[in-house]
Amino acid sequence: TMPLSRRTGQIPESTWTLGFREMTEPWKGAVGCLGVAVFFAMTIGIISWQALEQSPEEWVLRGRDAGMLVPAAEPPPPRDHCWHDGGQFCYSWEEDAELRLSLEPPAAPGTECYGVRWTPLRPDVTLKDCFSMANVSWYGGPSIRAQRWPLNGAESPAQPLVSGNLGTNPDGFGPVLERYFLGSTGVTVTVAPDVPLLLSLESHRHFCLETPAGRAEALHYQLCVSADHPARCPEHLTKDFPPRRSPIWRYHGPEGSAAKIRRGLRSLVRRLKRHRLQEGVVALGERGTAVLAAADHVPSERRRRQAPALVAPLELSITLSPYAGVASPLFLRSLSSGEAAGYWLSRQPRPGGSSIPLLTTWKGQLCARLNITSEAALGWFLSRARRLRQALGATYVVFEGVEGNSFLEQDVPAPTELACDGYTEVLAAALATLGNGTVISAGIRSSHLPLFVQMSPLRSDWSHAGLKGLIPSVLHYSLLGYNFFIPDAIGGSGDGAPPGDPELFVRWLQIVTFLPVMAFGSPPWICCDTWVLNLTRQCIQRHRDFVVPLLLKYSEEWQSLGYPIFRPTWWLSPTDPAAFTIEDEFLIGDEVLVAPITEKGQTWRDIYLPGEGHLWLDTNTARVFDGGTTLRNYSASLAEVPVFIK
Repeated sequence: TMPLSRRTGQIPESTWTLGFREMTEPWKGAVGCLGVAVFFAMTIGIISWQALEQSPEEWVLRGRDAGMLVPAAEPPPPRDHCWHDGGQFCYSWEEDAELRLSLEPPAAPGTECYGVRWTPLRPDVTLKDCFSMANVSWYGGPSIRAQRWPLNGAESPAQPLVSGNLGTNPDGFGPVLERYFLGSTGVTVTVAPDVPLLLSLESHRHFCLETPAGRAEALHYQLCVSADHPARCPEHLTKDFPPRRSPIWRYHGPEGSAAKIRRGLRSLVRRLKRHRLQEGVVALGERGTAVLAAADHVPSERRRRQAPALVAPLELSITLSPYAGVASPLFLRSLSSGEAAGYWLSRQPRPGGSSIPLLTTWKGQLCARLNITSEAALGWFLSRARRLRQALGATYVVFEGVEGNSFLEQDVPAPTELACDGYTEVLAAALATLGNGTVISAGIRSSHLPLFVQMSPLRSDWSHAGLKGLIPSVLHYSLLGYNFFIPDAIGGSGDGAPPGDPELFVRWLQIVTFLPVMAFGSPPWICCDTWVLNLTRQCIQRHRDFVVPLLLKYSEEWQSLGYPIFRPTWWLSPTDPAAFTIEDEFLIGDEVLVAPITEKGQTWRDIYLPGEGHLWLDTNTARVFDGGTTLRNYSASLAEVPVFIK
């Protein structure tokens, strides 16, 4: 963090300098000198901005903390139109664009905030601001398939900054994102939710904010510089810790009929009991839930009270989505009743025409998607979820398919309330009314809601799309305020097959032990031997006895101060550049450091201990080390995960 050298609350003086190309004619030289003198006399600016001459393709606006790259085609000298206003200043380039910078109320004490607004003056002007990654590490923004920490190592072409499903679009952005970027220098960039925005990431060079071409849209965002710790979650005022039992055992048995599902669930519970793993939640997928939810298979209230629970003594989790297949009884009934146009997202009708459902694909099937702008449709969907939850005796309900903009995917104009990520935001707020035990698949401006967020599936390998991407995802989610998440199944589920590498399973298990929930795609006895099964029992007990109390403790700090529960090493070493790029360690609060192995075949690693002046105790060896140091080639056998207590 960088202390401010002057009092906040007023626009600082700044100087604009323009380098002119060499001019041989005397009159050109005179005009140039006059222009330079005029600009030097101006006492306006923001964070000591300077405009430096670059190649004909670009100008750079440089500040004390970061840079902004503005592509242009040899723009003429800007003209200030509001020099008399001490709270803002603006420049325009003739027939191209206008830039307006304004002092804004600080988000917190010791913070300076400025509004930046570019307005195109012609419809063919595209606005693009790029933020340099040279000597600055950036965090936040979107989740991606191979998550990086910091974002500097990520690569992405310009595309709409809208949540998506990484399973169907691995090159797009993931289901959890915020229009919030944090630089290691204490600078934050926040973009308003209603701004149509493209984001591009060019590895180790810059990330760029851009308006869609040909739409003459304004580009506006807020820049803040903090003298204090900058990493407060954008939204953090959740009222309750959303309880969730752990571990989760996902059901992958037969789903051909309700009878087969019930037999499969009972068989899974018996095997868990036999291996002394009779606690947690059995998770039923969307297909299995739909089979059990069919009208002739849902028991009456009297039968439900008399019948034993499906998975006792464990608890049941069911899965729903806002999609309905075009051949499903649900969708066909809405067509026959004439309610399809109101209950499902529809294309805007032509004058005199009728609405047609906007069809999309979900899990390989042609589907319609719930129209959440209709109170009747949304009320019906929530009532159905409550009814199924009660009828099936489920403690938890998982909602998949919350992410994405169906209109944008098909290049169809969206209603105003569903522009950008409006669908995800509105649906999340509605699902939060179902109470505790609700899990959603996306997070957009919803970190203040008492919901768990399901992480995207990871590949069953050692890459950043697999195990190496787990800790960067944890830090990314937590920084954005999503501290209560359910990680992907241990060993990874993105490949659709049980993990076959026992070493990968163990290293994955060791990380997930220290996260909010432990989830298993397949029981440990399927992939591994008795030793791994015993280790699994130990990790489940460690999670229950050691980790959960820590999460409860730091959830209070998150609610009161906005600090993330899972923190990067630079949280305790904010001025050490070595801490900015560490992506294979994380802190729980300020007192526990987890430094697992993420490389195949390794039984040692370098460990950075943050916080100069602190002492760290190795829980495996009881040895004590100084903070602000790096332990070289530190031993960590397959049975161990390095964990230090401050």
